[in-house]
Amino acid sequence: MATKNLLQAIHEGLAEEMRSDESVMVLGEDVGRAGGVFRVTQGLQEEFGDARVMDTPLAESLIVGSAIGLSVNGMRPVAEIQFADFIPPAFDQIVNEAAKFYYRSNGDWSCPITIRAPYGVVPGGALYHSQSIEAWFCNTPGLKVVAPTFPADAKAMIKSSIRDPNPVLFLEHKRTYRLIKEEVPEEDYDVPLGEARVHREGADITVVAYGLMLYMALEVAEKLSEEHGIETEVVEPRTLYPLDRESILDSAKKTGKVLVISEANLTGSVSGEMAAIVAREAFEWLDGPVMRLGAPDVPAAAFAKPMMDYFVPSAEKIEAAMLELARY
Repeated sequence: MATKNLLQAIHEGLAEEMRSDESVMVLGEDVGRAGGVFRVTQGLQEEFGDARVMDTPLAESLIVGSAIGLSVNGMRPVAEIQFADFIPPAFDQIVNEAAKFYYRSNGDWSCPITIRAPYGVVPGGALYHSQSIEAWFCNTPGLKVVAPTFPADAKAMIKSSIRDPNPVLFLEHKRTYRLIKEEVPEEDYDVPLGEARVHREGADITVVAYGLMLYMALEVAEKLSEEHGIETEVVEPRTLYPLDRESILDSAKKTGKVLVISEANLTGSVSGEMAAIVAREAFEWLDGPVMRLGAPDVPAAAFAKPMMDYFVPSAEKIEAAMLELARY
């Protein structure tokens, strides 16, 4: 076991898959010589050559379209979108091509591609480097959407994504790249796609969160335990589509009170789907309203730090929401 941050864990998972399977390759803007804008792919081109770690033009539709073509010719490409905000030009390739390959061929063709995309608010990122784009893709059958937060999960889940026979969108929160550290196993190990993780057991309220909001929710949960005796169960979906409905519902039925937190705009968000599942399927167990906390419905986080701070749910807002729910 070695202590690694999220960035290092994803890098290690990529390298291990490339060593064990020659069909695995990486392509994207600046992934080769520069090692990626966040340095996730640093050193891979030197080890595997420019045919397997390929710099591409600044054209996201080309990156994903090329990955699809490579996948149906025996490769397992990992396509990097430099920032999730840049993914719209590739939307048609992801949603209308990659996600529908297996269905439209009646199971004869698969499309084993992994699309990595850094998402989430970062200081100075503003409109085009800070968006949470998961809701755009979480209503697309045939596509898995994965968003692990902790390094050990991320290493295993990037490997699971690459091995999956169908397309996976792998989201990485930029502010957690170097923020979160934990011990990561050196050996190969498995974290299946589609399974949630309960980070903290509790009997009073349930918080469902992912990305930076998960990290903040865990800190607030400890504070509420120490100061108010409120024990919060914290559930991380890890895979946003398809959701692990059973784990979320089991926790909801256990505590009777559920708060869903995400960094995305509330309207049309993944948090709304989670809340709807709980409201419909755990109604008889609930002792309070299903609550949500997220960003206001404005186009994106602003450049100015005070406005950016207002946009992202803060620890204070999370604590207030958790206390409000606990009082029911």
